[in-house]
Amino acid sequence: MVCICTSQQRIVMEVETERTKPAAAFMAFGTKGDVYPIAAIAAAFACDQSQYDVVLITHSAHENLRCHLAEKHVSYLPISSPPVVPIHQEHDSTEEPGSLEKIMFSAEHRQECCLAVETIFGSGPSMEGDFILINFFALEGWSIAELFHVRCIVAAPYVVPYSAPSSFERQFEKELPLLYKYLQEAHNTKVCWKDVIHWMWPLFSEYWGSWRCDDLNLSPCPFTDPVTGLPTWHDRPPSPLLLYGFSKEIVECPGYWPSNVQVCGFWFLPNEWQFSCKQCSELSRIVSSERLYTKDEMCSAHVQLEYFLKTPVSMPPIFIGLSSIGSMGFLKNAQAFLRLLQTVLEITNYRFILFTAGYIPLDAAIRAVAAESSPYVTHKQFNDECISLFNDRLFCFSGTVPYKWLFTRCAAAIHHGGSGTTAAALLAGIPQVVCPFVLDQFYWAERMFWLGVAPEPLKRIHLLPEESEEKIAANFLSRAIHDALSPEIKEHAVEVSKKISLEDGVSNAVKYIKEEIIGGSS
Repeated sequence: MVCICTSQQRIVMEVETERTKPAAAFMAFGTKGDVYPIAAIAAAFACDQSQYDVVLITHSAHENLRCHLAEKHVSYLPISSPPVVPIHQEHDSTEEPGSLEKIMFSAEHRQECCLAVETIFGSGPSMEGDFILINFFALEGWSIAELFHVRCIVAAPYVVPYSAPSSFERQFEKELPLLYKYLQEAHNTKVCWKDVIHWMWPLFSEYWGSWRCDDLNLSPCPFTDPVTGLPTWHDRPPSPLLLYGFSKEIVECPGYWPSNVQVCGFWFLPNEWQFSCKQCSELSRIVSSERLYTKDEMCSAHVQLEYFLKTPVSMPPIFIGLSSIGSMGFLKNAQAFLRLLQTVLEITNYRFILFTAGYIPLDAAIRAVAAESSPYVTHKQFNDECISLFNDRLFCFSGTVPYKWLFTRCAAAIHHGGSGTTAAALLAGIPQVVCPFVLDQFYWAERMFWLGVAPEPLKRIHLLPEESEEKIAANFLSRAIHDALSPEIKEHAVEVSKKISLEDGVSNAVKYIKEEIIGGSS
């Protein structure tokens, strides 16, 4: 058995000395938007390929996935590292990957990952069909796959969110001339420089090199001999499969991408995974199967959300959601954010539905506003998750429901530019107002503007302003919403929805994995 754990760390799982089934390990780290799409693929693969043992390795914070995965016969292995670390607001976008990678580079995190994979693949030889699938925040999986002699596949719901430094190629050629030659001369069906410059370049940094050498007894650089340090001229592995979970109708796929990139279509989650309330989930399932007719599609605790959406007024409400932006440390003043929304409501006739993502400071600020009394402004607290503010014009919800259901009942969506929220708004065919904060969110914000389904992206200060700038920010936000609701943007949004509505990204991902690993056989 490969020795990769300390005497202080043990896993509550025995490793079989001999496996009878091939194993598929899906390793994904990051926020829900990074992890849940990978989990959806794991679940679909397990349903399609019952001869496999399928396991998801991810943060313990995503414990909610356990029961959903168990229903699909996917095991859940938790890692104790947090999904995100708070990011100082003054950092610019080029610094964000490093902030997230601090988690990935921690010794404890890597050790837990190795231990988890060891429980899956055990001490015996690898089996035909074994593989590890990783996302871009689980790059340790590449080296662990090499350690256990199994194939590695990469998958992400967005284009790789980090770029190599401008000096990377020059430094690489200078310090590793033979390996540079090896990669440049390779046929494009083999691992080559295109793969490195597109997404693999972090694997050649000192952070990974010392760990590979000191802890895994591998060569410091991939594709080199651990003894001589020379490129493995005799062994040229194929270009690794890279699955992208977006639509070709939305994202251009340039010719300089690696040869084994496959664009699947958006990876939408199963509806039942998106309910925070089990009663609402079960009610939705029964109603959608036409086994029950009821005027209410949500349970009694949350039906006020449905009533707000059905209020007979001239225009449906506008969705506002920032997902994990709060937990990342950007939403420093929740009271100021609510005042901004109140100001917009005062100067427009809009209604908002705010999803707080359960961010505690924002929920506390909402409850504080609801507790205030005024003869001119009324608030209603239905329960801890459903609160109506500002004369029933801002409905605040701390739980979750499927965006597929929600967005078709909204006039537009104001959001942070996460890949999942963006995809859901595109599918619903509604206009968007995007305010990006980190990583791929800037790409999606610009892309939505370019597609004509959103106005020019908001700057951070327009959604989360300083107190002295609240009035200016309210005018910016009001104008952006007005622009988003223009006939042109509405028309473009509907057109795009029609183009992507028939795509099945998760099924396509499973198909590409099967073609790569088991030759398309069922």
